[in-house]
This record gives sequence, structure tokens and C-alpha cells, in this order.
Amino acid sequence: MKFELLIFDWDGTLMDSEAHIIECVEAAVRDLNLPLPGQDAIRDIIGLGLQEAVNTLFPSGREGLHLEVAARYRAHFFKRKETPSELFEGTREVLDELLQQGYLLAVATGKGRKGLDYALESTGLGEFFHLTRCADETFSKPHPEMLHQILEQTGVEPRQALMIGDTEYDLEMAVNAGVPSLGVTYGTHSLGRLLKHNPLACVDRVTEIPAWLNRG
Repeated sequence: MKFELLIFDWDGTLMDSEAHIIECVEAAVRDLNLPLPGQDAIRDIIGLGLQEAVNTLFPSGREGLHLEVAARYRAHFFKRKETPSELFEGTREVLDELLQQGYLLAVATGKGRKGLDYALESTGLGEFFHLTRCADETFSKPHPEMLHQILEQTGVEPRQALMIGDTEYDLEMAVNAGVPSLGVTYGTHSLGRLLKHNPLACVDRVTEIPAWLNRG
């Protein structure tokens, strides 16, 4: 199976940001004197848009709570440096190799636009991607709209695109959009959760992606 377009999730797929996200969610929750969720509960919402994440953590929360939590989360996200996020080892080299091989590269992420732009600028990866979509610009994963928009703007058919992600939200979004998927096991969700959504395969390191694509 040959692909024209590779669509990457960001957190947990290209960037090792789990600890930083958990830290910022905990800080935002403390600011608002809300019950502190366990780290497993916070880890489970990584990949969703902020509104969907807050609604999952606090299903009976007051109206507009997601806006309050989101505001505090963003304040901490752009200031806290205790657990800085880093690219997974080999990410830059992998993206450069894939670009040189002629693939179109895109990002579909649960991050907001400001957060993704900050990450792209701070890592210098912005030049690698032809198109990016964020959860605050359209529907959150696992709704397929992010992928629909990327496909429409690139003119690529669903079967010629590949969604690459570390959470079941990524892979379920791919199923909903009719797009094949590749799971990565080094991120947030377990192999068992990924396999529920029938990815073509799962890889254990970002550096394994080119070899899997070129397997013949």
C-alpha cells in the first residue's frame, strides 16, 4: 500500500509532552480549587481538545468550566518549565527523510492553534508540514472533520493518506474518516487500546516509521 499523505498526531507521537501536559492540567485544576484528578485520568484525555478533555474529567461541572480550565491551562503551558517537552529521539531526521521521499506531511492534533504554533516554532519543525489542523479550529478527535479538511485541501483520497498516532482517539478518527492508520506504542495509550481500532500495524519507535512505509 503506497501513501501520498502522512498525517501525524503531535503530543505522544512526535513530541514527548505527557509529563508537561499532566503538570499543567494539575496546576490549572488547583488554581480553580477543583478536585484533582489522578494522573491516569489526565493521561487518558491527552489527545482530546481542551473542551472535550475538561468535560471528560468533570462531567458534571458548571457551565463554562472548560473555558476557565482552558485559560489556566494555557497560562501554565506557556510559562512552566519544570518538565519541558522534547521531541522523541530521531523525529527531525525521520520527518526530513519522509519529506525527501516525496510524502506530503500534515499534523492533526488536539492542541490549540497557539500551542501548536508555539511547538512548531520552538522545535523548528514548521517547515516540514504542508498543512496543520487543531482542535480549536474544528471538531475534536475522534470526529473525522480534521482529516476531512486536510484531505480536501490536499486533494488526496482517504485510502492514499495515513494517520499516525499514539492514542485510540487518533485511530478512531482515522476509522471515522475512512483513512488507514499506523499506531505508535511509545506514547500515551497501550497497544491493546490501539489495536481495538484496527491499525495497519503498530511501531515501537518513531525511527521505525520510514522502514515500515518502505517495507515493499
